[in-house]
Amino acid sequence: MPEGDTVWQTAKRLHTALAGNTLTRTDFRVPKYATVDLTGRTVLDVTPRGKHLLTRIEGGLTLHSHLGMEGSWKVYADQQRWTGGPAHQIRVILTTAPGAQAPDAPPARTAVGYRLPVLDLLRTSEEHNAVGHLGPDLLGPDWDPDRALANLLTDPARPIGEALLDQRHLAGIGNVYKSELCFLLRVTPWLPIGALPAEHTAQLPVLAKKLLEANRDRPVRSTTGRRGQDLFVYGRARRPCLRCTTPIRAADQGDGSRERPTYWCPACQAGPAPSPAPGTASHRRTQHRTTN
Repeated sequence: MPEGDTVWQTAKRLHTALAGNTLTRTDFRVPKYATVDLTGRTVLDVTPRGKHLLTRIEGGLTLHSHLGMEGSWKVYADQQRWTGGPAHQIRVILTTAPGAQAPDAPPARTAVGYRLPVLDLLRTSEEHNAVGHLGPDLLGPDWDPDRALANLLTDPARPIGEALLDQRHLAGIGNVYKSELCFLLRVTPWLPIGALPAEHTAQLPVLAKKLLEANRDRPVRSTTGRRGQDLFVYGRARRPCLRCTTPIRAADQGDGSRERPTYWCPACQAGPAPSPAPGTASHRRTQHRTTN
């Protein structure tokens, strides 16, 4: 699942393959840019901004992309078989060759964007229209923990899980880190952020940055430090909690228009949470405790 660390790794891979080299082929497979040809221009850099990617190109242009839930960028060497998905899922193809200014650069590379829900070509001077709304980037040069915390506390009644996912507060957190952060703070994602214990409030943005920084160079994301047990709660519904062995629970969280899968330990994490669905073992245990 693409989150800030995944996007950072993607940007690094694209920058290494493309930056400083000349585009020899561009193929935009979205109607809006079907006739665009950037051949002959040099790729200047690829920069991550939260969950967004900014590929800056000679002539004052920026290719803005977002991975969404299922998008990806793959880089291939010349003649290498493309394995990112079927052809109809390709949204853009960028092929480069070393420029005259870099005669010792690696051979031609092709970057292929698959299933990208957002793909825009804009003027570099207008990048703010695409990413100006974002809060401080957890892995970026603009990181400011005090500003991030102030943003998070703008609406004290908002559930902490929803506040963390709001990229206007701080940029880079997705479902995985939302669930893992709440576990580490020992609160449920439904606890109003204003009710977060004082000792944890200032720690929240610091801990978020620590987790993303620790994983930006790892091939497999880990929040536990345990080999073979990479995450505390995310994706572990009904499996025993690594701290207390209580079965991990899962439910959707959101504002109704956009629900996100959320995981937590009902024993380790304090605060409100959805009631178990009727007929489940968790519901029967809850009913038993209520009537006895």
